[in-house]
Amino acid sequence: MPKSTPGELTVDGIALELVLRRKRVKNVNARLRGSTLLVSAPAGMPEEELEPAVRGLASRLLRRAHAARVNGEGEALALARKVAGRFPEPPSVGRALFVTTQRARWGSYSTRTKTVRLNAALRGMPGWVLEAVVAHELAHVFHPDHSAAFWELLGRACPEAGRAEAFLAGAGWFARNIDVMPPVERELLLAEETRRDARDA
Repeated sequence: MPKSTPGELTVDGIALELVLRRKRVKNVNARLRGSTLLVSAPAGMPEEELEPAVRGLASRLLRRAHAARVNGEGEALALARKVAGRFPEPPSVGRALFVTTQRARWGSYSTRTKTVRLNAALRGMPGWVLEAVVAHELAHVFHPDHSAAFWELLGRACPEAGRAEAFLAGAGWFARNIDVMPPVERELLLAEETRRDARDA
């Protein structure tokens, strides 16, 4: 019978109930159920290796749960299905997920799993930007490259795609340069963003 050990663990400032089961597995696995972290770990794994592995898994699971709450993956799924309907032969979309593992791309779509994966950084961006990223990924079902036919199809499915691409290029530049920007310029840019948000509200 596998040994089960209850305990507590605080990760990213969040207290979790920890249920650890040592069993005959090769890797550490974890599931988050509410505020309970269920972990299965190899029976012979030393504590000094286990703790960082559990903390890393817990942090990833908490980020994923936060992403689902903040931007509602259900809303993203509804949006992805709406966008898919704009294509001549609508691609099937079964899931839409916000992920923190995509560092170099804004999104992806798997024809095998029917899953749209969206970079978690998109959560706070305008809806039309999210829509354009989904359309871009779904257009690759028909044209895996960035040929003229791809851009024409994308433009029909999402007329805002060019604007969204420029927006994302600016957002990416800003994110990469905010730390090296002189304080005065940074404050001016952030103040302008606050004024724009107030006007749009």
